[in-house]
Amino acid sequence: MKVPGPDHPITVAPEPRRVRILVAGVPVADTRDALRLEEARYAPVFYVPRADIRAENFVPSARTSHCPYKGDARYFDLSVGGTRRPDAVWSYEDPFPAVAAIKGYVAFYPDRVDAIEVAD
Repeated sequence: MKVPGPDHPITVAPEPRRVRILVAGVPVADTRDALRLEEARYAPVFYVPRADIRAENFVPSARTSHCPYKGDARYFDLSVGGTRRPDAVWSYEDPFPAVAAIKGYVAFYPDRVDAIEVAD
């Protein structure tokens, strides 16, 4: 486990705006309780609470990965009607202490969904 610091900063903060994720015209997530995670030089990522997703569209995937700063991630495909987006979503079920706030949240790859809308 690595701890974020000046050489690899990570911040997690509440996102005050509404965040919606769309696939095939269907909002698979819609929340005003997202978190915004900023990590080093990567683009910011919105984490959506599981309470605000359409769970019926999430299909567990066999894929897993490990981040030395966040922990072990599991993945989900998104299935909406006849549209399937493999490994479009990830979640840290037991994140490391530095990012414990993202437990119970999921995040989306922008290039595997149709839109991530952020608006007031």
